[in-house]
Amino acid sequence: RSSALLLLTACIWGVAFVAQSVGMEYVGPFTFNFVRSILGGLVLIPCIFFLNRGKKTEAEKISAEEKRAQRKTLLTGGICCGIALCLATNFQQIGIQYTTVGKAGFITACYIVIVPVIGLFMKKKCSPMIWLSVLLAVVGLYLLCINEQFSIGYGDILVFVCAILFSVHILIVDYFSPKVDGVKMSCIQFFVCGIAAGVGMLVLEQPNFSDILMAWQSILYAGLLSSGVGYTLRAPSVGSGST
Repeated sequence: RSSALLLLTACIWGVAFVAQSVGMEYVGPFTFNFVRSILGGLVLIPCIFFLNRGKKTEAEKISAEEKRAQRKTLLTGGICCGIALCLATNFQQIGIQYTTVGKAGFITACYIVIVPVIGLFMKKKCSPMIWLSVLLAVVGLYLLCINEQFSIGYGDILVFVCAILFSVHILIVDYFSPKVDGVKMSCIQFFVCGIAAGVGMLVLEQPNFSDILMAWQSILYAGLLSSGVGYTLRAPSVGSGST
């Protein structure tokens, strides 16, 4: 099931690169990420109420001290994930302005190599099959995304920094997701990411509501599917050992 969820997430995110590129024709990167992140958080609120309807009896068995500890861990995880996600998505969104969608997709997906490499320093061992899978994935992504005119530019460097930050985000999710409710943590991370991106939007950009409306299709896809669905599906999958 975890592998199926990750496959669905990959499909959603693959299409999201096109939506992000189109959206940048109307709004700035911080504005785009502010709106998409707030949408991602809002869409998860009813999901939390729906999924937690049958958990009230279990919650009553937990002591007040354990509840406080769980809330603290949940809040800490959500804030850490939100900060990492904000940095990663904004580097990616800015980088997309200066490179092609195909190159951005390939370079971002390099986190599949970076994650196990960072994991080695954290004493997380990977089986030979995982390393083989990583190699095959990188080769496949290169063949899909890159043509013979491949070169490294300013936008590519920004997107590569984004790949490193996404790797850090994945490792943070891997650490917290077995300890907390993944949907709640995703909801918190999106609001944290949205607030941080909103600060950048107000300081560095001049947001215009009419421009946001012109990009509504791209923002809606990125907010509801890429953010609300994609990142939430990944949390339990990573927590199940699919890092």
